[in-house]
Amino acid sequence: MVTSRAAGTGPAARGVVVTGAASGIGRATALRFAALGRPVLAVDIDPEGTDRTVAGARRAGGRAAGLCGDLTDPAVVSEVVDRAVSEFGGIGVLVNNAGVMDRMSAVHETEDAEWDRVMAVDLTAPFRLTRAALPHMLEAGSGVLVFTGSEAGLRGGAAGAAYTAAKHGVAGLVRNLAVTYRSRGIRANAVAPGPVRTGMRVSPRPGADGPSVVGPLVAAGSGRLGDPEELAAVIVFLASDEASFINGAVLPVDDGWSAV
Repeated sequence: MVTSRAAGTGPAARGVVVTGAASGIGRATALRFAALGRPVLAVDIDPEGTDRTVAGARRAGGRAAGLCGDLTDPAVVSEVVDRAVSEFGGIGVLVNNAGVMDRMSAVHETEDAEWDRVMAVDLTAPFRLTRAALPHMLEAGSGVLVFTGSEAGLRGGAAGAAYTAAKHGVAGLVRNLAVTYRSRGIRANAVAPGPVRTGMRVSPRPGADGPSVVGPLVAAGSGRLGDPEELAAVIVFLASDEASFINGAVLPVDDGWSAV
């Protein structure tokens, strides 16, 4: 049972920003926060999915707003923060969940376009959004940052070169944030999901080396598919006062894959 103490740190009026909120883990997370009474700003590049999430959050009894935009655009990053501050009085929780998958490409098969896109969405965008949100959290004296990492951020055999490098970067960013801001009332953690039922798809190149090496490792090590709601429960917990002593953690949520 999620208690009222799990609704998040800071004043209840401060908003929760969830990126990648149109589907999957992001949608489940936004709805869970809304059910706890937290105001939610759902951010995604998919307008119809974002609208569905906002409608679901309102049905759950929460205040909710949507913002459709590409977070690789710095102007959209600024708009997200400005909107959360103007509508909800600030940002109490930022969930950096938006992401894209690579093509399971090995380094020698990775084209610049694939590398640049994965890095832009999975690492640079959450860095920029966190950077933009931090001044408001610092002014308030509290805040929680939760990132969606990946099993690929814990090992070398769970994805292609670009996604693996990006998610290792997320893990490093989380740890640096935790150390830098722990004395200022701000915590940073990440979940590292195994395979989850989401809209994220892999489109490997036929005959490429990367999938032929990584694919069998994933099949042998991973367990069952997780549900987005299982990840959302952990994200909301990490954002809660009940997790007040958890900082800098990259928490596997993977049916034991990380233990293999």
